[in-house]
Amino acid sequence: MIELLTANTPNGKKISIMLEEIGFEYKITKININKDEQFSPEFKKISPFCKTPVIIDHTNNQSLFESGAILIYLGEKSGKFYDKDQRTIINQWLMGQMGYVGPMLGQHHQFHYYNPGKSEFGEKRYFKISERIYRELDERLSNSNFLAGNNYTIADIATFPWIARHEWHDIGLKKFNNLTRWYIEIANRKAVIKGYDLLKKREQIPKV
Repeated sequence: MIELLTANTPNGKKISIMLEEIGFEYKITKININKDEQFSPEFKKISPFCKTPVIIDHTNNQSLFESGAILIYLGEKSGKFYDKDQRTIINQWLMGQMGYVGPMLGQHHQFHYYNPGKSEFGEKRYFKISERIYRELDERLSNSNFLAGNNYTIADIATFPWIARHEWHDIGLKKFNNLTRWYIEIANRKAVIKGYDLLKKREQIPKV
């Protein structure tokens, strides 16, 4: 059984979606980041940077931090969505999400959604970068059904929850036809619908 320790964030949703997709038994242990529970000494033992999510695989008492590493682990363990013959390209798009798409959209959330009006420079900078991310993903998806090729992989699972916050971004997902097509296709997957509702509060995936 997999224990997922997380807050209700895009990074946490990556893992709950993956667990639903591969059909592993799991339970959620909520980490309240609004009360700084991620900084507790107990949590820091399994997450050195005090970040969520973390998983504990109770079948072998293995704990993992960093959502990308967790997706790779679950892909290898399940044999799903991480094809051995495609791992080089899957890893590139996964690392692109980890190092670029997530962090930049996260900064856009801070300046544009959570703290509007506090920094004109920050708002303009991260809006522009986020708009470029949409354009770059759309361009990729004009030549490929999914990010790493024709098959749905952990790279798509990693990226989807960040684009699912498109209403926060105010960029206009509808303007990007290929990204919209990709988004709708993934949003209609039963496992994604179930995994997106991480805290089981009937949270629905935002429509386009």
